[in-house]
Amino acid sequence: MAGIKKTYTPEFKKKVVRLVLEEGRQMKSVNQEYNLGEGSLRKWIREYSEECESNPELNNEKDLMAENLRLRKELAESKKENDFLKKAAAFFAKELD
Repeated sequence: MAGIKKTYTPEFKKKVVRLVLEEGRQMKSVNQEYNLGEGSLRKWIREYSEECESNPELNNEKDLMAENLRLRKELAESKKENDFLKKAAAFFAKELD
């Protein structure tokens, strides 16, 4: 019995590609969440990258996604460091009492 081939809208494809490129989600989790085939997302990301190379407007969008991802990671790291410093300050303040 052959599987039914699903078709996805360009908007849907762009949405899931964004989840990976801009938000930093793992392809495996996106595939599971949206019940996608193994290679679908990887193919869509490759197609988007190829399209960005030929279209300067999309290339700028891809660069913005990469920058957004970098800043999200940097913010998450800063929050972790800040939480650690708060705990350390509370610990040492308790020691002084």
